[in-house]
Amino acid sequence: MALQPLAYRMRPRNLEEVVGQEHLVGEGKIINRMVQAKMLSSMILYGPPGTGKTSIASAIAGSTKYAFRILNAATDSKKDLQIVAEEAKMSGTVVLLLDEIHRLDKTKQDFLLPHMESGRIVLIGATTENPYLSINPAIRSRAQIFEVKPLSEEDIRVAIRRAMEDAERGLGDYHAVLAADAENHLVYATNGDLRSALNGLELAVKSTAPDAEGVVRITLPIIEETVQRKALTADKDGDGHYDVISALQKSIRGSDADAALYYVARLIEAGDLQIIARRLRVIAYEDIGLANPAAVARAVTAIQAAEQLGFPEARIPIANAVIELALSPKSNSAYTAIDAALADVRRGGHGDVPDTMKDAHYKGAEKLGHGVEYVYPHAYPGDWIPQQYLPDKLQGTQYWQPKGNSKVEQAYADQYQKLRDAQQKGLH
Repeated sequence: MALQPLAYRMRPRNLEEVVGQEHLVGEGKIINRMVQAKMLSSMILYGPPGTGKTSIASAIAGSTKYAFRILNAATDSKKDLQIVAEEAKMSGTVVLLLDEIHRLDKTKQDFLLPHMESGRIVLIGATTENPYLSINPAIRSRAQIFEVKPLSEEDIRVAIRRAMEDAERGLGDYHAVLAADAENHLVYATNGDLRSALNGLELAVKSTAPDAEGVVRITLPIIEETVQRKALTADKDGDGHYDVISALQKSIRGSDADAALYYVARLIEAGDLQIIARRLRVIAYEDIGLANPAAVARAVTAIQAAEQLGFPEARIPIANAVIELALSPKSNSAYTAIDAALADVRRGGHGDVPDTMKDAHYKGAEKLGHGVEYVYPHAYPGDWIPQQYLPDKLQGTQYWQPKGNSKVEQAYADQYQKLRDAQQKGLH
């Protein structure tokens, strides 16, 4: 047990110990219901590394008391699958976590299918790939597909503290104390990857000598070394992480290229490529948006290049994106428009989709009047004709409020207004 990594030892023994993924394992949610009803079915879990796919499989097995086995679709053979199948015949049911299921070949797949259908093997496939694109339809049709989402910083913090306190499986016997700024950095620097966080924590504890009082004191510099990521600041509350990201977006929004370069340089120095990529994508669409769609597209391309290159070369396309976004015309009109539409949706009570807009591609739709009076715009000059699209109670609602901060957005604004005027005239 001592030789097994901390992340392995801390795997949840039941659903209650799973960190995060409340949308799947929380009270009343789908996997929780399966376990409670003892009606397990094969499933595919997909999401980023270190977010809990193996943990969920382990917790399902622990909660149901079924045997739990782990294989890799790429490296383990058909013979390994046969061993699991034989065990399932003896014990009744085996929960099999099959990692990298997107790499399952046809021979192994054909062997697994009858065992999945009989229920002897509850297959839990794990993958970082989109299963709708990467997994064979024969497997996909026999399994439910669930997305495993990145863990929140609070989820990571809970798991870290649990590992620090657990004397049986964790680090509780080491008398270790994790400084607040060290904990913050461990949470932030691992970007939702719990496995990386626990690996860094275990290395820090086991490689640090106790002080004169017998306490292993884990400081920020130690965590920086064990996770190989520098902290943005050493402030006590860890706010520097958010402050720098906030300053980067505000500098670009305010068109200060030099300030934006300075703040992105701090993120680069900290090695936060994932954070930079995500934030620049948000900035491109939120703050530049329809004022300069070409700049948005170029920024996304630059971010993709940075992710493919990695540091240190990634700094070059990042700099290109930051400078162009900072100097570009700005508009948040699309961002505010979708928020206005969402506000209406969340308030509810706006009536049904108009009958003309309803799906008519099924038997009986015509009797219900669905889609009967829909007019096909492409059959008319200019590929347009006035007809009602919004529900009755929302007729005339204007969500998009164009700003016209560039020739591009002004052209969109002119077309938008022209179509709104023609629509209102045509419907009255």
